[in-house]
Amino acid sequence: MKNWDKYINDYKSYLRIERGLSANSVANYLFDIKRLVQYLTEFNIEVSPLQVSEDVIQQFVYHIAAELNPRSRARVISGLKSFFNYLVFEDYRKTSPMELIEVPKIGRKLPDTLSTQEIDNLIAAIDLSTNEGERNRAMLELLYSCGLRVSELVTLKLSDLFFEEGFIKVTGKGSKQRFVPIGAFTQKYINIYKDEVRVFQPVQKGSEDTLFLNRRGRGLTRAMVFTIIKDLAKKINLSKNISPHTFRHSFATHLLENGADLRSIQMMLGHESITTTEIYMHLDRKFLDNVLNTYHPRR
Repeated sequence: MKNWDKYINDYKSYLRIERGLSANSVANYLFDIKRLVQYLTEFNIEVSPLQVSEDVIQQFVYHIAAELNPRSRARVISGLKSFFNYLVFEDYRKTSPMELIEVPKIGRKLPDTLSTQEIDNLIAAIDLSTNEGERNRAMLELLYSCGLRVSELVTLKLSDLFFEEGFIKVTGKGSKQRFVPIGAFTQKYINIYKDEVRVFQPVQKGSEDTLFLNRRGRGLTRAMVFTIIKDLAKKINLSKNISPHTFRHSFATHLLENGADLRSIQMMLGHESITTTEIYMHLDRKFLDNVLNTYHPRR
């Protein structure tokens, strides 16, 4: 397609080098642009990214409306806005064709939250007679007690464990590092896995420092962690749709419900903006009533 590859590759370098985004984030941005290129090819619209007009973009948005829900459409539009803003920033274009494109109105989609009892039930369902069981227990305890993203969990290293100081070093989005406190309870299960299971495993070259290993001695994939959690949910007949992120969401929600301040939660989650952390404030009315009646001077 006319000149698109050149500008997409330039944009890819910008996202990785200047914005420091992870490979997953870069892939998501590029997927949105490639969807537009696919549309242009399908309908024989020969136009470069420097010439594509607002009308063409609007027709593309109408086209994807038939196959994508409002949330997915909003993500595509956001990805394209970022790309064309980059072209304007680099003086490839004078204006962006996205300026007047409306984003579909969507409500905030909040993931399910697990109760402490449900988390205990999931962990109790793990078969501890296997080496993988000890590993899985340590992983789930870590997801919940430290609020990690699944990508942060699978890339955690032995050298990131600072148990004497009570912290782990986590590498988050954009390779940004943060220290997250870890309690003795979770440290215990990680040490059991590390000292009684992992130490006897053959380790593949390049994975020597990776904490959680699969049977072949390599680091786990994100997909494998999703599968482990989905299988446990089935095992206990849990009706909620859960994923590794559910543990992160539950971590933040339970901290908030027990009186933690939003700024501290933001730091532990590794959110750049406090507004991102505010999504966890979806507390039920009963809890809010209790807060009001406990702390307000006119209670």
